[in-house]
Amino acid sequence: MNTLLSVKNLDVCYGPIRAIRDINFEVNEGEIVTLIGANGAGKSTILKTVSGLLRPKSGCIHFLGQDIAKIEPHVLVKRGLAHVPEGRRIFLQLTVEENLDMGGYTINQEDIKARLDLTYSHFPILKDRRHQIAGTLSGGEQQMLAIGRALMIRPKLMMFDEPSMGLAPIIVQQIFFLIKALNEEGTTILLVEQNANMALSLADRGYVLETGRIVLAANAEDLRNNENVRTAYLGV
Repeated sequence: MNTLLSVKNLDVCYGPIRAIRDINFEVNEGEIVTLIGANGAGKSTILKTVSGLLRPKSGCIHFLGQDIAKIEPHVLVKRGLAHVPEGRRIFLQLTVEENLDMGGYTINQEDIKARLDLTYSHFPILKDRRHQIAGTLSGGEQQMLAIGRALMIRPKLMMFDEPSMGLAPIIVQQIFFLIKALNEEGTTILLVEQNANMALSLADRGYVLETGRIVLAANAEDLRNNENVRTAYLGV
């Protein structure tokens, strides 16, 4: 199995605060890998660093076999790395289709329509609302739009940061069903999700973070059956 993303000895600081320390993990092609942990454990910081929004103090990040630790985010997007951020971060004053067009800003204009059609095939409701201002969408629809925007580049790796946050349970089920479907279509997934039970039910493997460190790594089923994980994160 080919390694798509490899993170080694990663340290990231916010000023004098060491947010994550000596992080090591990898994501293989075709996998769903999840990072679980309490709020403030460093999960979002890892995703932001991988996608180029933060610069590491030390360590290596390899994507598709190349060190990307100092590469700008827009270049990583061109290489097939998509980040669906916490809080969705859509352009609230633009229409649905304008948001999707922004997601495809790195690709040739002649390819935009084909990418839109593909995205709309996953989210028919977005096609119905393509002329609607994004800020007037429901929370679930905005999350669909954030995912659709990332899909515009046909990513090799999609990173999701808390995709279920603030959503009704029925919408959460739909979002997780879509993540699974995207993976089955060939997209590799790195998932950060506060709902650890759902994340582990979807993932192949997982890593547990505590105060900026990985304290446990195993396949998802073993993590679900781990007594400490069940007590701390699964509410069992």
